[in-house]
Amino acid sequence: MNILGVRLNLLIGPDPVALPAPIRMLEALAEVEVSHSDRERSGFRLTFTVGRSGPTDLIDYELILNPLLQVHSRVVLTAIFDIRPRVIMDGLVTRRDLVPGDRPGEGRLVLSGHDLSIALDRKYNPTEHINQPEAMIAAKIAASYPQYAMLPNVRQPPLSTPPLNIEHVPQQTATDWDYLEEMAARFGFVTYVKSGPVPLQNSLYWGPPIAPELPQPALSANMGPVTNVSGLSFTQDGLAITMVKSSVKDALTGQTMPVFSVVPSRPPLGLVPTFFTGFPSLREVGMETTGLNSLEALARAQAKLDSSSDNVLMVNGTLDSTRYNDVLLARELVDLRGAGATHDGTYLVRSVTHKIARGGYTQDFTLSRAELGAKLPLVRVA
Repeated sequence: MNILGVRLNLLIGPDPVALPAPIRMLEALAEVEVSHSDRERSGFRLTFTVGRSGPTDLIDYELILNPLLQVHSRVVLTAIFDIRPRVIMDGLVTRRDLVPGDRPGEGRLVLSGHDLSIALDRKYNPTEHINQPEAMIAAKIAASYPQYAMLPNVRQPPLSTPPLNIEHVPQQTATDWDYLEEMAARFGFVTYVKSGPVPLQNSLYWGPPIAPELPQPALSANMGPVTNVSGLSFTQDGLAITMVKSSVKDALTGQTMPVFSVVPSRPPLGLVPTFFTGFPSLREVGMETTGLNSLEALARAQAKLDSSSDNVLMVNGTLDSTRYNDVLLARELVDLRGAGATHDGTYLVRSVTHKIARGGYTQDFTLSRAELGAKLPLVRVA
């Protein structure tokens, strides 16, 4: 239960510094929108009211001239539930829009930006990673950004073999972020920057889409006074799952080996896997395997199957933040109850959009899983 309400704290300043926003700036802040997704870079939008009402505004709008509200400024947003702070964004401003308006009070200044992954994507960085497997490279890249307190959270991929420099040396011919995503795609992994748990601290995650963590507090629908979600909709896609069937001429042995994906390798979130119930009708595709050994080809075939199974059952809805008394985190698990036996249970949170204004805070979300029905009759409620 939320007693003290929800408050928003804003830190802003020239990268990499972020300082408490002045009172006049906070008074002009009209709306905040923050978007998190497991498929693309997280972003934010700050909307300020602007006007020219005094002698100090003869030259230009006060907020336009403010050195804190410039492109490339660092922004840290923290939602405080009662006395619990939750960092919802640490990022950089990449765009500034001004709409003067035709009447007093209609002017708007909008700052848009992305999370700190944009800082890893700014400079081309050709590098050799001698005798280093992908997980070690990811940890090394995270450690190279101390100005953002970037801690590595790296998981070891399956079917990974350390490269020997007598065979080949991993070559990075891209930005750090592009290379992290390229390595992650080989194993069906994801990579993203997570803000918090305290302001000005971040972590770089590189690993499977579903991290081994406890589900978040449950989302409740149609349950009277404990209801915290509305507008639920469910979509099941029978063509989502894609199997791979191919072959590879092993770069080490020279022999031709079959390549195929058997079953999804990710832990099931529901009771009845749609992979087995729809097996006769599943799509089958080929895959390019030139230059790969058999283990690398099998890992990439499995990654294609795992990634396609993410889109089988999709859920959309809106969360009342005050009733939920917390933020819903994208890329983590959450339980849903009150939607019926087929759709109740545990899901992966695919995306969350925070919409904050005076007097209101909602979170629009998208969930997914590859199974029907709940595995357990219990959920976490707090």
